[in-house]
Amino acid sequence: MHISEGVLSPVVLGAGAALAALGVTAGLKRLDHDRLMTVAILSSAFFVASLIHVPIGPASAHLVLNGLLGVMLGWAAFPAIFVALALQALLFQFGGLTVLGVNTFNMALPPVLCYYVFRPMLHGPSRLRGGAAFACGFLSVGASALLTAVSLGLSGEAFIPAARALMLAHIPVMIVEGVVTALVVSFIARVRPEMLAFTSTAHG
Repeated sequence: MHISEGVLSPVVLGAGAALAALGVTAGLKRLDHDRLMTVAILSSAFFVASLIHVPIGPASAHLVLNGLLGVMLGWAAFPAIFVALALQALLFQFGGLTVLGVNTFNMALPPVLCYYVFRPMLHGPSRLRGGAAFACGFLSVGASALLTAVSLGLSGEAFIPAARALMLAHIPVMIVEGVVTALVVSFIARVRPEMLAFTSTAHG
């Protein structure tokens, strides 16, 4: 779901950079330093998962795991995703530095919003928690794909077909992400519940 350099308009690039900076700042302010290891591990998981990608015009489809980061990190998903995307841009030329802000915002905002929307259900019984975790994974990827499509569409009518293709390509990814997020959250809730954001007051 990376947008390549040289695609977006300066206005979209500037807006994305500003919004991403706000998100990363908020995430760092709310970050419990005792959870830095968890943030680092999940940032690494996001980094690795995104390496396997299928190009779709100026963007790409791949396993994202941003919903999982939202459930487990809350606002800290912003700096975790920012670091992973920055390393991908520097080491593998995925995306790029000029579009780092837009890519960070598109991938980080949806999981943070999903976390707060579904947090009451995540506190509930295991079945309810599993359904909420699935929704976070499913909707986070869908909303990120939508934001990416909107970013492309706002940069020129020529990118609208690519934006539509991007949305369609991510429908199966949304389902897979929902299942993976539900399974991982259910497992961690049993063995290491302190790793989940909704069990910590530091992310409220």
